[in-house]
Amino acid sequence: MAVTIGVDVGGTFTDFLLVDTETGEVRTEKVPTTVDDRARGFLAGIARLGVKPADIRWLVHGTTAGTNAVLEHKGARIGLITTQGHRDVLELGRRTRPHAYGLSGSFRPLVPRDLRREVAERMDAQGRIVTPVAIEEVLDQARDLLAQGVESLVIQFLHSYVNPEHEIAAAAAVREIWPNPYVVASHEIVREMREFERGTTAAIHAAIAPIVSAYIERVDSALKAEGFDHDLLIMQANGGMAGAPVIAEHAVHTIMSGPAAGVLAAAELAKLAGYDNIVTGDMGGTSFDVALVTNGAPLVTSEKELAYAMPIRIPMIDISTIGAGGGSIAYVDKAGMLRVGPESAGSFPGPIGYGRGGEKATITDCNYMLGRLNPTSVTGATGDAPLEKIKAALTEQIGGPLGLDAVAAAQAVIDVAVAEMAGAIRLISVEKGIDPRDFTYMPYGGGGPLHAVAIARMLNLPRVLVPRFPGLNSALGCILADVRHDFVQTINQPLKHIAEGVVDQIIADQIAAGKALLDRERVVVNELVLVHEFELLYRGQSHVLRIPAPEGNFDAETVRLAFHEAFMARFGIELPTMIPVLVNVRTAIIGRRDRISLAAFAPRGGGAEAAFRGTRRVWFEGAWHETKIFSRAELPVGHVIHGPAIVEQSDTTLILDPGTRSEVDAFGNIVVTFEETAA
Repeated sequence: MAVTIGVDVGGTFTDFLLVDTETGEVRTEKVPTTVDDRARGFLAGIARLGVKPADIRWLVHGTTAGTNAVLEHKGARIGLITTQGHRDVLELGRRTRPHAYGLSGSFRPLVPRDLRREVAERMDAQGRIVTPVAIEEVLDQARDLLAQGVESLVIQFLHSYVNPEHEIAAAAAVREIWPNPYVVASHEIVREMREFERGTTAAIHAAIAPIVSAYIERVDSALKAEGFDHDLLIMQANGGMAGAPVIAEHAVHTIMSGPAAGVLAAAELAKLAGYDNIVTGDMGGTSFDVALVTNGAPLVTSEKELAYAMPIRIPMIDISTIGAGGGSIAYVDKAGMLRVGPESAGSFPGPIGYGRGGEKATITDCNYMLGRLNPTSVTGATGDAPLEKIKAALTEQIGGPLGLDAVAAAQAVIDVAVAEMAGAIRLISVEKGIDPRDFTYMPYGGGGPLHAVAIARMLNLPRVLVPRFPGLNSALGCILADVRHDFVQTINQPLKHIAEGVVDQIIADQIAAGKALLDRERVVVNELVLVHEFELLYRGQSHVLRIPAPEGNFDAETVRLAFHEAFMARFGIELPTMIPVLVNVRTAIIGRRDRISLAAFAPRGGGAEAAFRGTRRVWFEGAWHETKIFSRAELPVGHVIHGPAIVEQSDTTLILDPGTRSEVDAFGNIVVTFEETAA
């Protein structure tokens, strides 16, 4: 069996990519996401690929199910048992505000106050017991929370990252009476200091574990019933994947897993094409996700906020998101300003153009109005896009209040959306001291190539690299992913005070835990890669600097010198009198799988004449242009197209504005440059 399938379950569409590593055959499929039961859409897409589950060797998928459940507060009903006097940590947070100025905005904690309970227990910051844990109190509170309808329980005690003895005892006692497996101790999710961040991460896990587990179980059991005899593999936010047998206890790692897969694929494709530094833009139906890839590797962070006062402390590819997808709804606010998003029409009813009952103008509808999308070929629909209905909606909802006709209103919506997407890229580049002009822009997602040229021009990016299957890039990332597990342990001691052997033992324990997970997953890997990192700061500072762990056994002086060099390189100053503190020890266990050859994506088109599909009127730069239309599947290597032009394929549409030059490279990518810049 050589069939590998990657599946990305997005908010609007579910994408499928099949690669047969023996024949080189590639099949694709895209179906509307069934939000009420994502498993149903998943299974329908597998069936439409025309492959029997018994013939599938690898089936890897990423999903936004957990992310959406958290952001919409639609997770499981969760409770918290914590140290006496600390029940409000999850609500007090860091004393920030939803909005920087004024007293507006509100905050809804993941765990309501009446479901946060306290028990007698105390551990000091060195891990010494001050007050023994009162197990009977723990059990009483657990029983009461059960009676309140709590499905998933978090146990978080102060300083358990140093000594988890109390959490272990409490969790063991509660699991004896709890009717399901959804009891989690915070140290099991992240052994890192900062009570608010650790508690929130554990609460996120508790909120989505029942949802993710039930979803995976439905898909897995249905596939097994049809002959699939391997474990379903799930993408994680760190760019690796994990097996279904362990995902229930690692549910929090599925947060943002779909977007992470897309960045992983983008990095691999760009590296193959000869571009090590890229900025990615993933535009789906609901959101626009951006990330940086430097020196061929995606940037990874362990400090991220999913939303206001909702930090998550797991290693994840550094992705920033705004609500600007194809389904984002455009409207004029009370002040008369044109706004786009974050509310989305989703897959049902979707944009007006999908013909499923949508009535609010979206970005997708504006692209139909301007001739950029083919109204006779609507993804996931059986009929043509209702252009007159789109025109009427744009005139009434946008044009009327602003004094514009339907075409000008559509262009205004696109301009606002492009500005917001370009702003998201500035946020991760210019505002962090990175010049985007040194990067190539790679757009993907169903809507990414539609606006890629406009975004690149606004940011003065030198070129756009459009992958072979932009709308399926996250599904491709699932196929390319290796197995990966990350571990962290806080030490928080000055280097000179760390006892001999302590760090080496922590690393050994992390390696053993990672290998145990790999054994449980039963995933065949060819190579085991270990990555060790230290996070340090100078005493009195708040933010850590991460460095690769020097080879060999832990040596405080060697680490001090490495930290000194890294600090000097980053900040350009020396602090010889400051005391270096080792805060965290991190280990990543990576199981390398057989690599999928991307040669299957090379163009096999019938030639330039076969690719030409005629012309249609498209609105560019304030006027209608008779624009050539090409079928991407037929474009041969080396074919050059000068804008204005449109390149269509089943999963997306590429808009080539006037003044652009595009060429198909040997790997099937389309490389877009700007002729006025070159001149």
